Amino acid sequence: MFLAVAGKGGTGKTTFAALVIKHLLRAGKRPILAVDADPNANLAQALGIEAAGSIADVMRAVSEDREQIPAGMTKDRYVAYRMHQLLAEGKDVDLLVMGGPEGPGCYCFVNNLLRGFIKELAANYPYVVMDNEAGLEHLSRRTAQNMDVFFVLSDATVRGVRSAARIRELADSLKLGIKRKYLVLNRARPEEVKVLEPEIAGTGLEYAGMIPVDAAVAEYDLYSRPIVSLPDDALAVAAVGEILRRIEIL
Repeated sequence: MFLAVAGKGGTGKTTFAALVIKHLLRAGKRPILAVDADPNANLAQALGIEAAGSIADVMRAVSEDREQIPAGMTKDRYVAYRMHQLLAEGKDVDLLVMGGPEGPGCYCFVNNLLRGFIKELAANYPYVVMDNEAGLEHLSRRTAQNMDVFFVLSDATVRGVRSAARIRELADSLKLGIKRKYLVLNRARPEEVKVLEPEIAGTGLEYAGMIPVDAAVAEYDLYSRPIVSLPDDALAVAAVGEILRRIEIL
């Protein structure tokens, strides 16, 4: 099962992705491949896994400095070798960090290799969870396709919900083969959801539920504690679990 999370900056998509992984693990759904496709990479910290670098660094190095490739090794073999090195292994969860924008130049060759690598790697995991940026940079390069579930996070504002609609439109335009698309309101109150109902209905996304403000999440962020270690009775943990059960992921 391939689950992807997107949303504009500051909506809490990395926290949501980490809590989705927490619930999958609790339900015995493992191993999991976590993919951090947000240039502002924070998923490693949320999962308590030490990242081993990013694929973007390898892509830039190979495209701009061919001298890094050892003598006698083809370009594609070198890229595959380096990509495997970047897989950070944890207990039942492995992490791959995609990294930031590529910059100028042609990256067609390494993008093609990256697509093949992601497809091959994901085949080894029954569950893949990808944390994306709002612009869906990596998805637009077709590095991941045929997603089962696509979550778009928003804050409880008209501007945020309309931004979620634009992300859905972008995802649709890329023809990524997404089976189910959901809207999740983060740090929201029931009365705010009620006011936003007309906007929610216009997003083209199925409303999956809301996550309330949780002081425990803010505290864990303040002290750089892994979000996956939040107690099971934390408000955010309980809310994400309810969402996953409602849409029959758990």
